[in-house]
Amino acid sequence: MTAIPDLVRASSPALPTARGPLSAAVLTALTGGRAGSAALALETGTEAGSGPGPAVAAADPYGEDLHLALYVLYELHYRGFAGVPEGCEWDPDLLRVRRALEDRFLAALRRDVPAGRTVADAFGELLLEPSGEGGVAHHLQHRGELWQLREYAALRSLYHLKEADPHAWVIPRLAGRAKAAMVAVEYDEFGAGRAEDVHARLFADLMRDLDLDATYGHYLDAAPGPALPPVNLMSLFGLHRSLRGALVGHFACVEITSSPGARRLAAALRRLGVGEAAQRFYDEHVEADAVHEQVVRREVIGGLLEDEPALEPDVAFGADATVFLEDRLGAALLESWRVGASALRIPLQPPPPPEPSAAWADSPDADPDGA
Repeated sequence: MTAIPDLVRASSPALPTARGPLSAAVLTALTGGRAGSAALALETGTEAGSGPGPAVAAADPYGEDLHLALYVLYELHYRGFAGVPEGCEWDPDLLRVRRALEDRFLAALRRDVPAGRTVADAFGELLLEPSGEGGVAHHLQHRGELWQLREYAALRSLYHLKEADPHAWVIPRLAGRAKAAMVAVEYDEFGAGRAEDVHARLFADLMRDLDLDATYGHYLDAAPGPALPPVNLMSLFGLHRSLRGALVGHFACVEITSSPGARRLAAALRRLGVGEAAQRFYDEHVEADAVHEQVVRREVIGGLLEDEPALEPDVAFGADATVFLEDRLGAALLESWRVGASALRIPLQPPPPPEPSAAWADSPDADPDGA
């Protein structure tokens, strides 16, 4: 069996740095045990029977403080954090706060995303190739620089190193055609039985080719605020059975838009001379997701709506919410890059210079001092 490097094995990342009062209260609770959890309820005003307090009600529903707090609470259901007791996953005070943060986020999405759309409305637009070159993938394909590609991979690692995991939560909530097709697609996402082909592992290989740290959660502190809601969205949908339709919509949106975007990003990697391991991640998605798109639309969505036709608006909402948040992230990245600024909160270190080749080093004209 192929050995797996330590960096892609299950491990708990370190807690991040707070970005405001809500995330600070959550982090304090996680490091303070039950006493910390009680203090959290008092800090956020979410004591039992009280509803959200002023700190939650006043928070920007798309802001980095609320979303870091939510990200941290969701991560307790994935790999947790180093030094945080595993029992915190089901701490009632933490769950109460998480629900208040979720409600604030979800209410904003329902306000800002068109309501009452059909699956044909939502997915008909996704099947059209966008005109112009305004998106991140277009920018990276035609004009992006290596440092921008590295930033993109670093912040997307929060998503891609767990990409298929929250979608798996919907499997026990489906039946028949929808369940069988969902399992088939997820089987591919998880490497079809081969650890070295798990898509999260392929993304870790891409990161190493870009001289990035592929440790799970490593770039959380560096990620800008708009990078957090897209990750939290799939956790929100995945953890709630009542949002199973929205999770299927999110999953379908990802699969439908993945193939053309992956093709552009693979072209960007080749144009910039990045290694084959990095290219493989996007090459794999060009082929696999073109097939997955058909399976998801016809069998997962078709099967779900055959069983539960009332969920159609939820499926459309899941897709539309995904596009809404991804567009916000893309706009933020391009705004920074177009003026030559880093889009990250903590800019990346430049990659090390390549080692001189043996032929160059042995050349009589070679100057070891670089003069």
